[in-house]
Amino acid sequence: MSARRVEFELATRPARVSSRPSVVLVGTYPPRECGIATFTQDTVHGMRQWPTLVGPIRVCAVNDWPASYRYGPDVQFTIEDSQPASYRAAARRIEQAGCEAVVIQHEYGIFGGEHGEYVLEFLDALHLPVITTLHTVLSKPEGHFRRVTEEIIDHSVAVVVLAEAARELLARTVRADRRKLYYIPHGIPDVPWSPELLRERKAEMGFAGRLVVSTFGLIGPGKGIEYALEAVARVARQFPQLLYLIIGRTHPVLVRREGESYRERLVQMCRDLRIEEQVRFVNRYLSLEELVRYLQASDIYLMPYLNPEQIVSGTLAYAVGAGKPTIATEFAYAKEVLADGRGILVPFRDSEAIAEAIGLLLADEQRRLEMAAAAYAHTRTWVWREVGRQYALLARAMAFRSEVAAAAIVSA
Repeated sequence: MSARRVEFELATRPARVSSRPSVVLVGTYPPRECGIATFTQDTVHGMRQWPTLVGPIRVCAVNDWPASYRYGPDVQFTIEDSQPASYRAAARRIEQAGCEAVVIQHEYGIFGGEHGEYVLEFLDALHLPVITTLHTVLSKPEGHFRRVTEEIIDHSVAVVVLAEAARELLARTVRADRRKLYYIPHGIPDVPWSPELLRERKAEMGFAGRLVVSTFGLIGPGKGIEYALEAVARVARQFPQLLYLIIGRTHPVLVRREGESYRERLVQMCRDLRIEEQVRFVNRYLSLEELVRYLQASDIYLMPYLNPEQIVSGTLAYAVGAGKPTIATEFAYAKEVLADGRGILVPFRDSEAIAEAIGLLLADEQRRLEMAAAAYAHTRTWVWREVGRQYALLARAMAFRSEVAAAAIVSA
């Protein structure tokens, strides 16, 4: 499908709602190191670029109790994830503060209870219009997971998904009114791309003369990096100038459970495969500026993920948004994002297929550049400013209790 964006026609607002409604975003938030935290922060910044549409934007941060964080002024409310009473208390405080709409960045794992069911305590206690962004949508939701999902949807005046395919999944697999479902793409930083910039950035970062392949994000077994390393060992025979960057810290949940044993196994694997010169671990949680520089210095982006159900990926959105030719396994979001020549899909757990795809692109600079240009052009409406506008329009429409026009979802 072509990219789409959300537009709304606003009906006459109820008298109690201001012309620019006050909005609260609920989710994890920096300095907590979490993909949802970064997404929530970027959404806040994107929405604030549209002061004619919405008023004050505040944050209700979800803490992984008993951990505590030193938040900045954006965070005016908090929820302790494992404390049901904290959800109800936060709902009361938000209402007492005069807020007029709530946007939840929802991931089941950031809320307490089975399948994050404690979020229902918050929704039950709240008497404001709620927009919920579902970051996980399964093709076969069952049992308690399905019941929690349906209750979240029932309590929401609108549900946002980050992939076109997710709208169809929800409509087909759970009790969901299609009229509630909206697609807003995963936001991306607005960064330049050009072949000249690629060469400049590689030289600046000490990668001149190398063919750079990168993977970034919180590291864990689900990322399939073992298969990438096996592929690198195959490709390095033909392209000794290959450099594979594995960028990011080990996932903090994994570190708490087993320390750095997973990363140590990957390092040992590099030794066993004799590719220490072709692989570099960047074991840090990078700032956005650092991450963008690494992406701009990469010839190819690689995603050997193992979960076919993955319906969204911020790392993939950022990579294609930076104009990166991308190789990914055939998970749901990759199929959508890399369609029409914007990347190459490979089977799961298949290091030989990954190696073949890497070799194909490394040997053909023209194909890399064409793929990069297609990816970059496709994602210009995904930049955070544009995504913030769509969330602001949606929050305003729902605060006004407006009817969404029949043609609310229009081609970009």
